[in-house]
Amino acid sequence: MAEGANTTPAYAAAGVDIAAGERAVDLMKRHVARTRRPEQVTDASGFAGLFRLDVAKYRAPVLATSTDGVGTKVLLAQQLDRHDTIGIDLVGMVVDDLVVSGAEPLFMTDYIACGAVVPERIAEIVGGIAEGCHQAGCALIGGETAEHPGAMEPDEYDLAGAGTGVVEADAVLGPDRVREGDAVIAMASSGLHSNGYSLVRHVVDRADLDLHAYVDELGGVLGEVLLTPTRVYAKDCMALTAGAEVHAFSHITGGGLAANLARSLPDGVDITIDRANWTPHPVFSYIAEQGGISREDMEATFNMGVGMVAIVSADSADAALAVLAERGLTAWTMGTVAPGSGQVRLVGEHG
Repeated sequence: MAEGANTTPAYAAAGVDIAAGERAVDLMKRHVARTRRPEQVTDASGFAGLFRLDVAKYRAPVLATSTDGVGTKVLLAQQLDRHDTIGIDLVGMVVDDLVVSGAEPLFMTDYIACGAVVPERIAEIVGGIAEGCHQAGCALIGGETAEHPGAMEPDEYDLAGAGTGVVEADAVLGPDRVREGDAVIAMASSGLHSNGYSLVRHVVDRADLDLHAYVDELGGVLGEVLLTPTRVYAKDCMALTAGAEVHAFSHITGGGLAANLARSLPDGVDITIDRANWTPHPVFSYIAEQGGISREDMEATFNMGVGMVAIVSADSADAALAVLAERGLTAWTMGTVAPGSGQVRLVGEHG
């Protein structure tokens, strides 16, 4: 919704409240201000976000870009009328894809489509996006709120975002850097993150679970546990690249641990992961038990307690773990790169 557009009776009769959109813009400004970086340039028109790349900082800068949404987790947020964390999920999905290449996230833009603009709700959503950007160290330099009456119900919304980062050309990370003997470092997830929620909601419906009920084994109210925001690893990964010899990262999203980690391996090596090295958050076993879901299906859908993986040189493993421990992030060595054919295998049972 373009800021400053003129309200017309005909447009209002069609279900679009431009005045509400302008109020939403006013409410979100204080959130966006938290994310400002010195490279930002003011665009008085408000039609675009401007960002000055400081080329003096780089020898051969390469720009990286990523775009994503949060899937059907937004439906759970709407069902619970809780809108202040879903934006963190959006940022995590975007910026943590960027850092896999070794890129520092610079800025994001967002897009929110809704059935009706409720300024306070839009401001809550953007507040979450701003918080995620703050955690990632990137600027929120622009966005769009679109009102779609008739296409969406008044309380419905969806959101997406795009981010841009920068990395030196000779520092781009990926499978070509991975070597036999490298250590595989796991970083704990905060829970389900933002993947598999179509299955989660199916389990909730089929098992007739009460989202407002306290669940002893989860240590909290079910709905609140399911809405736990995605961990934003961007600054952790940047700290790792500065403090250890990192060869590759893998962001564990849809498809699970094995499928995503395999994307960061060259053809000539394998990784065998022992499940006994960690105990996933109880939410995973709870969903599996309530839904009668096999381990195979769980591992092909969810992160199972690992949100990001770093592949580092063997002699950097201790330094990598020390960096992450100093940052308060639970991490452990989950395997070693060995000769093979680009496969990831999970063995054993979780501790």
